Amino acid sequence: MEKGDGVIKPLRKHQAIASQLGTAILSGEYQPGDSLDGEIEQSLALGVSRTAYREAMRTLVAKGLIESRPNAGTHVTPRHRWNLLDPDILAWMCTRRPDEHFVRDLFELRGIIEPAAAALAAQRRGQGHLDTMAEALSKMGDHGLAASEGQEADRRFHHAILEASGNEALGSLSSSVGAAVQWTTHYKQRASKAPRDPLPEHIAVYAAIEAADPVAASATMAELLRLALNDMADALP
Repeated sequence: MEKGDGVIKPLRKHQAIASQLGTAILSGEYQPGDSLDGEIEQSLALGVSRTAYREAMRTLVAKGLIESRPNAGTHVTPRHRWNLLDPDILAWMCTRRPDEHFVRDLFELRGIIEPAAAALAAQRRGQGHLDTMAEALSKMGDHGLAASEGQEADRRFHHAILEASGNEALGSLSSSVGAAVQWTTHYKQRASKAPRDPLPEHIAVYAAIEAADPVAASATMAELLRLALNDMADALP
């Protein structure tokens, strides 16, 4: 399944195959250097047309997971070439048990980006940004983060902060940050029997941004991420 404007849509055939193979690569089922040759055999085994299989391969090439060369065939690429911030890859990572080291790396990256973005948002936000954040918080409270609507609202909240920073480079990271928020939250809710409610920390971040207090905005966002990482660590077996 894929999401658009908060609505879950069925995956097209080639997208479903790309998701299946991408998840297998990310989980270690296929190792770097392993061959994915045999278009006819692979498409038959997966029960899809050769056209759909080729389109799935193009998707994986674009995300850096595989490479295809004339006379050399198609192989899984080394991990350092994977586009790990691609929203689809982040989703596939959390389909199964995500890699603990990558989860740590992801939260460290967010810890660099989001507190700074929150501080800038406190100085530059407009009323429209505040309205978007407030609406997202309301929906998070109404639906809870166990529901897809609440998870989508959480993603919109963080997206609005990056947009409110007024920094185009930070704004360009919103899809990656949003995917990280959405899919790690989805994993935590699925893996934990009684997940902690993170709404109070989100409200604290909003209050600091609304009060135009960049120091408090940065600090409250850092605390939100610290607690979120702890939650993720508890969710991992």
